[in-house]
Amino acid sequence: MPLDLGMYESRADYKSPKQCQKSSFAFYQAVRDLLPVWVLEDMRAMEVFHWEDDGQACAYSPSEAFLYALVHDHQQYARYLLNRFSTGALEMPSRSFCCCQASTTPHLAIAVRYNRINILKMIMATIKDLTDCDRRSYLNRHGCVHTDGSKTAQHLACDLVRPECLVLLLGHGACPYATDLTGNTPLDCLLSQICQSDFDMRSKRICLGYLVLFMPTFRFRMKRQLQDSGDVWRALLGEQAFQWLSGSGPPSLFVQAMQKLCQSIPTDQLDSLPDFLKPLDFRLDQI
Repeated sequence: MPLDLGMYESRADYKSPKQCQKSSFAFYQAVRDLLPVWVLEDMRAMEVFHWEDDGQACAYSPSEAFLYALVHDHQQYARYLLNRFSTGALEMPSRSFCCCQASTTPHLAIAVRYNRINILKMIMATIKDLTDCDRRSYLNRHGCVHTDGSKTAQHLACDLVRPECLVLLLGHGACPYATDLTGNTPLDCLLSQICQSDFDMRSKRICLGYLVLFMPTFRFRMKRQLQDSGDVWRALLGEQAFQWLSGSGPPSLFVQAMQKLCQSIPTDQLDSLPDFLKPLDFRLDQI
C-alpha cells in the first residue's frame, strides 16, 4: 500500500507561515462568532498559532486572546480569561499585535475605542487587587504612538466622547491631568471636540461633568484660549461651566463637596452612595 506522503507533509507543515495564517484566522472567526469558551480555549491550547516577525510560530497568549474578546465583545470569554489568568490577561501582547512595545495598555485603549463598557468594568475589577501605585501606573500609561498618538485611555475617552468609559477610568485612579505628546490633557481633548461640532453635546457635557468632579484645580492647556474668546466659549459651555474653567468663578459648593467626596471615598464604595449624590451613570462595579 503506497504511503500518503501528503499526510506527513501537512503534519510537518502545521507551523508554516501559511498554516499559521489559516489557523490564526480560524481563531479570529471563532471569537467573532462568539463560540463557547471551552471551544476557544481548546483551539488556543492545541491548534492555533500566529506567525511572528522573527520567523517563529507562536501560540496565542491569554493577553492576545483577550484582545480578540475585546474587539468582538465576547464578554463570556473576556470574563473567563480575566478570572483564570487575572492580570496575566492584561500583559503586553507580542509585536505582531501591537507595533509599539512602549505601550503597555493596549487592552484599555481597545476597550475605550470600541466602547466595551462591560469588559472595561471587568478590567477595573481585576486591577483592584494591584497596589494603588501599580493600578494608577497601569491606568495612566500612554498608548501606541502610531494608532493612539501616545494618548492615555482617558484622552481617548474624551476624544471619542465615551462618558461611561471616562468615569470608570477616573473613578479607579486615572489621572485627569495626564498629558499626551503635545501637552494636552483629557480636558483639552474634550474642549476640542466641543468646539469642532455640536453633535452629541449631551454626552460631551456629561464627560465635562465627570472631569470637573475629578479635577480639584483646573489645569489645562486651553485655559488661555477660553479667557481670550469668552463669548464663544460661554455659548458652547454655558455661563457656569465657563466661569469655572476660565478661573473667573469658583465651582458651586455642591460641586466642591462632590469633588472632595470623589477624592476621599474608596472606589469600591462609590456605588453605595445614595442616588442623589451620584453623577449620572456613576455605577462602577455592576458587571
